[in-house]
Amino acid sequence: MTNISVEAIADLPPHSEKPEDWKRFFGFSTDHKVIGIQYLVTSFFFFLVGGLFAMIVRGELITPEADLLDRAVYNAMFTMHGTVMLFLWTFPSLLGLSNYLVPLMIGAKDMAFPRLNAVAFWMVPVFGIILMASFFVPGGPSQSGWWAYPPVSLQNPTGNLINGQFLWLLAVALSGISSIMGGINFVTTIFRMRAPGMTWFRMPLFVWAVLSAQIIQLFGLPALTAGAVMLLSDLTFGTSFFDPAKGGDPVLFQHFFWFYSHPAVYVIILPIFGVFSEIFPVYARKPLFGYKVVAVSSLLITGLSGIVWVHHMYASGTPSWMRMIFMATTMMISVPTGIKVFAWVATIWGGKIRLNTAMLFGLGGLTMFVFAGITGIMLASVPVDIHVNNTYFVVGHFHYVIYGAVVMGMYAAIYHWFPKMTGRMYSEGLGKLHFILTFIGTNACFFPMHPLGLQGMPRRVASYDPEFAFWNVIASLGGFLLGISTLPFLLNMIGSWVQGEKAPKNPWRAIGLEWLVSSPPSHENFEELPIVISEPYGYGKDEPLVSNPDALEVAHATN
Repeated sequence: MTNISVEAIADLPPHSEKPEDWKRFFGFSTDHKVIGIQYLVTSFFFFLVGGLFAMIVRGELITPEADLLDRAVYNAMFTMHGTVMLFLWTFPSLLGLSNYLVPLMIGAKDMAFPRLNAVAFWMVPVFGIILMASFFVPGGPSQSGWWAYPPVSLQNPTGNLINGQFLWLLAVALSGISSIMGGINFVTTIFRMRAPGMTWFRMPLFVWAVLSAQIIQLFGLPALTAGAVMLLSDLTFGTSFFDPAKGGDPVLFQHFFWFYSHPAVYVIILPIFGVFSEIFPVYARKPLFGYKVVAVSSLLITGLSGIVWVHHMYASGTPSWMRMIFMATTMMISVPTGIKVFAWVATIWGGKIRLNTAMLFGLGGLTMFVFAGITGIMLASVPVDIHVNNTYFVVGHFHYVIYGAVVMGMYAAIYHWFPKMTGRMYSEGLGKLHFILTFIGTNACFFPMHPLGLQGMPRRVASYDPEFAFWNVIASLGGFLLGISTLPFLLNMIGSWVQGEKAPKNPWRAIGLEWLVSSPPSHENFEELPIVISEPYGYGKDEPLVSNPDALEVAHATN
C-alpha cells in the first residue's frame, strides 16, 4: 500500500512557520517534527521532577529509621515518582521520538491528522499541571501508589470533592485519552502514508515497533481509562464498582488495571527495541540479521501481550488453574523477545563497531534488558513470584526494564538523531561521561534491590529492619549518582544545540529515508517523495535504497 489516498484522509494544512524560528516550539504547531521535540523537551522536564522525587525517597531509605519524611509525605513521594515517570516521562518521550521519526522514515510529509496530533500533545502539560496541583490541595497528593488499588485509593480523609486522589485519577484519564488520540494517528499514518515502493518488508523496524506498540494502546488503554473513570465515580459520587464496603469488587479493578498496564510495558519497550534495531547496524556497519523475523516478532509480542496480565495477580486469590495458564503465556513471550536479542547480537558479532555515545547507550540498554529478561522469567514462575511478591525484587526487576533498558535506549536515540533534529553535532566527551555515570549509577541503584527482595524486604515502606541497611545505602548512593549523571547530558544538549558544530545531512553514513533530507529537515520533509526499491538495512550491499537520482548518496560503504 502506498500514499495514493493520503490527501483524502489527511487534514494536513500548509506549514507557514519558518524553520529557523525557535518561537514555533512554544506554540500550537501542526508540524510533526516540532510536536516531537515539544514532547521530548516537556517529558524531560518531568523526568527531572520524577527523578527529584526518587532521590527524596532514596534519601529516606538511606537509614533504617523513618527520619527524613512524614510517612504520609513518603507515600505521596513514591506515588508521584511512579506516576510522573510513567505518564509524564516514559510515554510522552517515546511519543515524541515516534512523532519526529515515523513520517520521515516512511517518506511522508506529516502525520495523518496533524491537528489531532497537536491537541494530543497539549493535553500532556495540562494533565501534568493537574497532577502537580495535587500538592496544593488539602491532604496533599495521592498516597495509593501508581497502581491506585482500591480500597486504599477510595480513602478521602479531608472529605473535599477536590482532593489528591481525585486529581490523580483525572490526570490519568486525560493521559489515556491523549494516548488513544496518538494511537489512532500513528496507525493511520503507517497504514496509509508510506512512500511509493515501501512495502511492509521494506519498512524500518522502528516503524514496525511503533505500529505494534500503538495497536496495544488502542486495545488496552480503553480498559485502564474506563477503570480510572469508574474509580473516580466511586471516590466522588459514591458508586460501588470497587468499594468492598458497598459490595464492590476491588480485585475487578486489578483486572482493569493490569489488562492494560502489563501490555503497557511492551508499549514502552517495543519502540526501544526499534531504536536498537536502527542503531546496531549503523555502528556495526552490517545488515540487520533476520530483518523479516525481527519485524514479525514485534507483532507476536503484541498478540501475546494481551494474555499475560494475570501474572501480576498470582497473590490476589487467583485460582491455581488460571495461574498455570498465565505462567505459560507469560513465559511464551520470551520467545519473540529472545529472537530480537539473538538478531542484535548476530548483527554486532564480527562488525566494525564504532563505540560512540549512541552505540554505548544502545549496548548498555541491551545488557540491562537481558538481565531484566532473566529476572522477568523468574517472576513469571508462580512459586518464585509468590515468594518475592511485594518485595524489592519486583522493584529491582521493574527498574532494570524501565531505567536500564528504556531510559538508556532513549538516551541512545537522542544522541543518534540529535544531529538530524538540531543540525548540530554533540560533544562525544560529555556524552561518554554521561554514559559512564549512568551505567554505574543504574547498576548501583537497582541491583541491590534484588538481594533485598530475596531477603524479604517489603516495598513501599519508609523504615526497615537494620539488617537491610547495607544494600539500601548502596542503592541510595547509586540513585544520587543517577541524579548527577543528568548534568553532563543537559550541558551537552543545550550547549551543542546553541553553538555545536554544524551537522552534515548524514554524519553516521546511515541508511534510511530520514538521512536523505537536510539536518534539520525542511517543513514538508521531502522536496520529492522518495521511491523505495530495497530493504532498509543494506550496509555493505551495492544496492540503493531509493530510485530518485538525487537521493542515491546513501552510504553503503562498509567502513
